[in-house]
Amino acid sequence: MKIAGHFAFAVALLIPPFVLGCRMMRSEATVEIPTAQTAQDEALSKSVRDRLLADKKVDLTGVNVVSSRGTVYLTGTVQSLDARQQAVKIAWNAPGVQSVINALKVQK
Repeated sequence: MKIAGHFAFAVALLIPPFVLGCRMMRSEATVEIPTAQTAQDEALSKSVRDRLLADKKVDLTGVNVVSSRGTVYLTGTVQSLDARQQAVKIAWNAPGVQSVINALKVQK
């Protein structure tokens, strides 16, 4: 009986940090989007944007694209999680993309 009491006490101490930790993980981080693009950045952004608009599987017209030194930033709103994943996949497959920052929001 004593062991069960200690076990219950230990579990009770472990639950609050876990619950609070999960809540903290759900908060959205702020992404700093570059404000200026070089000619090369603009070309990469246009390439990714053209690929997004050419995709007929999902509506990606609400996606904004900005790039900086090979990093592509996706912002805006999409209709579903599938659309969000498709946008990231398309961006990654564009030539010249070194990384993708996904700040897309799914419409509720």
